[in-house]
Amino acid sequence: MTHAAHHGEAPRSCNPKPPASAAVASRGIWRRIFDAVYESRRRHAERDIARLIERSGGRITDDVEFQMSRRLMTGDWTALP
Repeated sequence: MTHAAHHGEAPRSCNPKPPASAAVASRGIWRRIFDAVYESRRRHAERDIARLIERSGGRITDDVEFQMSRRLMTGDWTALP
């Protein structure tokens, strides 16, 4: 027989995955704080990018893409056009 089972096809007989709620509760306090800060900054960056694209008329031109990458790398969102 030449069939190899995909890892998702084989039943997990040992070390099954814990439920999602148990996984969240088992994370440490620092990991939860880090995740919260990361998500907050990610949402903030997405809002700023959406605002920049909206101001450009909904088009992503080379200039808009350059401004997005420059601002994401430097964190300078204070001087939006």
